[in-house]
Amino acid sequence: MTADLTSDRPEPFWFPHSCTVLLPSAAIAPKICRDFVTGVLELIGFGHLADRAALCTSELVTNAHRYAEGLVQLQFTADLTRVRVSVYDGNPVRPRLRVATEEDRRGRGLGLVDALADAWGVTDSGFGLPVKGVWFELHTLRAVA
Repeated sequence: MTADLTSDRPEPFWFPHSCTVLLPSAAIAPKICRDFVTGVLELIGFGHLADRAALCTSELVTNAHRYAEGLVQLQFTADLTRVRVSVYDGNPVRPRLRVATEEDRRGRGLGLVDALADAWGVTDSGFGLPVKGVWFELHTLRAVA
């Protein structure tokens, strides 16, 4: 018996699933984390969440890079009902959702996360050096009205 390793359709993966990425806060960090999250989503059969997850991940990691020094930690967890991405950094200041005006050049990131994610929030500790985490969740199944 041989396994077909060339199938384009991902098979359901084991759940729960969890992985962590720790990297320096650099300008390339948002792209690395975005690509990581979308790749894992495709791997475990949740590719339909990739676009929203990519935007939310990019916003959170960009904020960590912009407002904190040192390391950025991304934690990805998934089960059959939800995916959670948490981004930890060394800045203890909790971000807040604000309404950006047309003239503002910044300040839209959490608004995008708020609009795209099914839930989001802030936690006060990471695993190791980072001290604050911002997370978002995407439900794997949408309710049908």
